[in-house]
Amino acid sequence: MTTTDAPTLRPANPQAEAPARRGLAARVSLGAVFAPVPSEFLLIASTALMLTGFGLVMVLSATSATATAAGEPPYEDVLKQAVFAMIGIPLMFVASRFPVSFWKKIAWPALIGATLFQLLVFTPLGVTNDGNRNWITIGGFQAQPSEFLKLALCLWIGYVLFRKQTLLALWRHVFIPLVPVSALVIGTVLAGHDLGTVIILVLIVLGALFFSGVKLRIFLLPLIAAVGILGVFAVTSPNRMKRIMSFLNPDCLADYLNSCYQPLHGIWALAGGGIFGLGLGNSREKYDWLPAASNDYIFAIVGEELGLIGCIVVLALFTLFTVGAFHVIRKTPDPFVRIVSGGIIVWIVGQALINIGVVLRVLPVLGVPLPFMSQGGTSLLSVLVACGALLSFARTLPVRGGIHPVQQRVAPRQAR
Repeated sequence: MTTTDAPTLRPANPQAEAPARRGLAARVSLGAVFAPVPSEFLLIASTALMLTGFGLVMVLSATSATATAAGEPPYEDVLKQAVFAMIGIPLMFVASRFPVSFWKKIAWPALIGATLFQLLVFTPLGVTNDGNRNWITIGGFQAQPSEFLKLALCLWIGYVLFRKQTLLALWRHVFIPLVPVSALVIGTVLAGHDLGTVIILVLIVLGALFFSGVKLRIFLLPLIAAVGILGVFAVTSPNRMKRIMSFLNPDCLADYLNSCYQPLHGIWALAGGGIFGLGLGNSREKYDWLPAASNDYIFAIVGEELGLIGCIVVLALFTLFTVGAFHVIRKTPDPFVRIVSGGIIVWIVGQALINIGVVLRVLPVLGVPLPFMSQGGTSLLSVLVACGALLSFARTLPVRGGIHPVQQRVAPRQAR
């Protein structure tokens, strides 16, 4: 019998294959949902959740005493913060399911939308506080639009440098459109006189450039320009110069009632806590002695109530978060993931170090919150969504002892 005469085997019921294939596809999809995740995913997610929970406890402790003394509900401030946490945590895990292609597609729309949102501070919705116009009030809620600029700038710079990977040896391709657009975006915050947020945005730009792998001489030019612009911005403001001079003043006690009041009470809070602290809820400085006890100086309340041990726990959690993010940067083959992850980690960890440095009085007062922990709904929301982007990137890494997630999805189809 020739091969052409060989009988072909066909199923008795050809339509029986369709349900079987649909059932197999459903099992493959369900398996992808419950597939094991890399250790970096677990490390970033767990530290983000612990820092957020720790922050809610400290916000409650820092605000309940003064609220009760003023005849207000003691849980009002922490409930507002908890609402943003309950919105942000699910958003973080929803964002972790998005593919990398999604983050690339929304880079330009996110930057344009965040910039337009920031421009609302110059409308009647804008609110001025301590000379800074960087907040808006909508429906009784106060928001800080510049917090969303941080993530949008990370995504946009990552996308632009990713598209120009083969041209980054030429300075003109690095600078255009990165420098003009970044300067325009940062200028919207600079116009509101918020130096602390401007410094963080500049760090994001420099961090993204560093992780993109540009040559050192190209990286140094925007670094020098950024330092010069920030120096001019500080010198031209008498209020900022006063804070800088108080930071450099070795005898700050002589200026106790002026610009040294807050830094001194922050140091006294840390010193009063000792090694083991006064106990949760037992802070003395939070009784209207320390301004911004629940915001910029919440680390001082941690040190006073939980002592050196509590401060070490906070630093350890940020260290573990950094390790997880740097593992994503080291293991990913995608330049976009590396650049955006670098920008996010420079933003979150750099802002944490600046905040803690201000409390320890090794840096001048800059007015930046402690990520995850300081009171502020928009700050917490933006940081959690940024963590969602990191988790999304972590999902693209190979699982130890397994295969790459993309191969895991393709393999069943090839087997059929």
